[in-house]
Amino acid sequence: MSKVFIDTNILVYAMDAFDTAKQKRCRDLLRSLNSDVRGVISTQVMQEFYVIATKKLGADPLVVKDLLNAFERFDTVIVTPEIVKDAIDCSILNRLSLWDALIVVAAESARCEKIWTEDLNDGQIIRGIRVENPL
Repeated sequence: MSKVFIDTNILVYAMDAFDTAKQKRCRDLLRSLNSDVRGVISTQVMQEFYVIATKKLGADPLVVKDLLNAFERFDTVIVTPEIVKDAIDCSILNRLSLWDALIVVAAESARCEKIWTEDLNDGQIIRGIRVENPL
């Protein structure tokens, strides 16, 4: 079974009606996950999603909370102090923001093959994980 780490922007676009093309693409991506390709998120992604969905998209907080319940179908990496320290090293060595490095290290800890995001360089390999911008 292969694993794909899903960055916050993919989840946000899936509910953002402003850009219907991106919304459809992201919804299709999320639907494509199945027993052979497992989706992975982290507690950081959950937190970021809640803030962006409620603040930038203006979504009702209780609706967003219900969506977070739907994310339980994904494997979830809990960001621990060890992951934070590892991310600091990753940030320094790869010249990434701490937030992006946390995504990379969380993906690595879950043994993901890919990260779906538009925040990093498409095709880049960081710590053995391929970055893919599916948009």
